[in-house]
Amino acid sequence: MNEAAAIILAGGKSSRMGTNKALLKINDKMNVERIRDELRNSFHDIILVTNDPKAYEFLGIKMVSDDYPGMGPLAGLHAGLKASARKVNLVVACDMPFVSAKLSRLLVEQYRGGDAVVPVINGKPQPLFAVYKKEIADNAAKCIEHGKRSMNYLLDRLVVHYVTEKDLADFANVDLERFFFNMNEPQDYEAAKKLGLKR
Repeated sequence: MNEAAAIILAGGKSSRMGTNKALLKINDKMNVERIRDELRNSFHDIILVTNDPKAYEFLGIKMVSDDYPGMGPLAGLHAGLKASARKVNLVVACDMPFVSAKLSRLLVEQYRGGDAVVPVINGKPQPLFAVYKKEIADNAAKCIEHGKRSMNYLLDRLVVHYVTEKDLADFANVDLERFFFNMNEPQDYEAAKKLGLKR
């Protein structure tokens, strides 16, 4: 177990999905349960950020709510980092059912100072399965207060270590895209159920 915390963001409105993505089931286990169980293999401290704590009491983990409700994942990042007792924090969105404990550890190990470690897969940054320093909670709050809700807007103002497929060589023979698969719409959920059967 490493000395980082894990933060699961479950505060989204799931408007495109039409139902709460965190509670959708793949192989009879809810997304948020899958993520919690996987991260428990690597992290003692797990924090769930949600504005509906009653819906997640069954998880038995620490929960916090947004200070800026309705402001998207940036607000969740802010709340999670603020609540964390650890300097280094893995952050993952609740709609990424195939997150990997091994990859999570590797991302944390890539942290050597600066503000964040963000994977870039197929040329696309993945800020919602990434590592952040606790102190950047203040940066996130300032972005929100200035009406800037984009994760990329925040990243542009941080010292970020971007890691690519080459840096994740331990996963050379693995479909990395699977770990970063996220569900936004009903067709994504159908695809996730098929991916879940391949495990």
